[in-house]
Amino acid sequence: MTKIDILSSINGRHLINNLFRIIRFERQRSSIATLFIMWRICISNVSITNSLISYYLKENTQILYKLGFIKGTIIWLEEIVNRYYFSFISAFVYFGAAVVLVLAGLNRFSDIVDDHIVLYGFSFEAAMLVFIFIIMLFSPNDDVNNYSVENNEDSLEKELLNEIGEISKDFAITSTQLDKIANHLFTIIDKQNQLADTLKNVTYKFADIQNPNPKVVETMQETTNELLKFNSQLTQFIDATNKLKQEEISIAVRKELEKIVSQRIGNS
Repeated sequence: MTKIDILSSINGRHLINNLFRIIRFERQRSSIATLFIMWRICISNVSITNSLISYYLKENTQILYKLGFIKGTIIWLEEIVNRYYFSFISAFVYFGAAVVLVLAGLNRFSDIVDDHIVLYGFSFEAAMLVFIFIIMLFSPNDDVNNYSVENNEDSLEKELLNEIGEISKDFAITSTQLDKIANHLFTIIDKQNQLADTLKNVTYKFADIQNPNPKVVETMQETTNELLKFNSQLTQFIDATNKLKQEEISIAVRKELEKIVSQRIGNS
């Protein structure tokens, strides 16, 4: 929000000129309506002035202090009437002077025009001369206008510099965020690559299970043959052990029979 102390200041005068251009040329209001609106803006209190400014001006501008009726009318005469309507008023005065001269000539050399009409013409022309005197008395100061333009250019440059600074700041923040996002993306890509390698290994293992490697099959066949040999040898060992047990039993039985026979022979 732009705050202006009073409309009689340099920034206030510059604001009045901007409002006139907007109302007259952009909004296409008539000259009389534009003069009346600008006069209301200059003499009204702060609330009405700010509401009119906010209605016609796109920027958010606020006036802090009012001018009043007399000072507001003077500013209105200086910045609006004299600056934009002085040529029209001068042309109208010259046209009135020409009409008065014609009426005076007709009154002098003929009876078509009455003396009262000539007097009314002179009175009207005198009033117009007084009015243009008042308008010229409140001529605007071109130095103030030039200073306001230069000040406006400086403010525009400052605003542009501020905007560039803000854009650069936003760009730096955006670049930092993009770098962080890129790092996160690289981390995610690495994890995806690791996951892909793990899935590849698992796939290979499942493939080996479903379609065994020839070396593994050969090794398993050799292991099976060795186990069969061991089984046969174990069977032979068990058979030999059984035969030894049977022979030992037979020997023990013979010894017992020999003892029994020898005892019976001894008793007889």
